[in-house]
Amino acid sequence: MVKVVYEVVPHDGGWAYRLDGVYSEAFPTHSEALEAARIVAAEQQVGGDSAEISWQDDKGKWHEEYAEGGDRPETEVVDGNWKSRSSDASPRA
Repeated sequence: MVKVVYEVVPHDGGWAYRLDGVYSEAFPTHSEALEAARIVAAEQQVGGDSAEISWQDDKGKWHEEYAEGGDRPETEVVDGNWKSRSSDASPRA
């Protein structure tokens, strides 16, 4: 099973969650970014309808496959700064 890990980190003058090096929008507070990451992680658990899908890889090659709607990844939210910052601290503090 695939595991998806969202990490809450300082970003762009505020806080964001990150997945595989890609950042969400910036949130003014740590707690808002943490809550947004938890919501996104929970949404990953919601199954959908099975379907045929097409997707393009990083080399430009197209692939087609059957995606099982109930095949959902395991998710986790990691707070990358929980030890050193309070829940609403500014990342510049």
